[in-house]
Amino acid sequence: MSNRFRSSGYHPIRKVKVILSGLHVAVATDFSVAYKVILSVPVLGIAFFLRQWVDFSLLLLAMGLMLISELYNSAIEVLCDFVEPNYNDRIRTIKDIAAAAAGLSIIVWATLLIIESIRLLQI
Repeated sequence: MSNRFRSSGYHPIRKVKVILSGLHVAVATDFSVAYKVILSVPVLGIAFFLRQWVDFSLLLLAMGLMLISELYNSAIEVLCDFVEPNYNDRIRTIKDIAAAAAGLSIIVWATLLIIESIRLLQI
C-alpha cells in the first residue's frame, strides 16, 4: 500500500475510532457476539455496583478473552470465504480450528459467568 494515502505519525484517536467501528460491526452483524455482550454486561454491572472488584475483574477478563476469540473467529471465517467462496476441505479445517478456539473460550466464559452470577446473587 502506498504511503501517499496515510499520514505519518501515531494517531490514537483514529485508532480508537477503528476499534469502536470494528466492535460495532461485530456486535451489529454477528449474533454470537451480540448475545454474549448482552449476557455479560448486567453481571458486570452488578459486580461493579456491589464493589466486588475481584469478581468484576474476573468477569471482565473472561468477557474480553471470549470477545477477542470470537472476533478472531469471525475475521478468519470472513477471510476464508473471501479467499475461497467454494467449498474446500482445507478452508473447512481452518474454520473448524478457529471455531474450536472460540468454543473453548465460550466454555470458560459461560462457566465463570454462571459461577459469578450465583455468587453475586447470594450477596
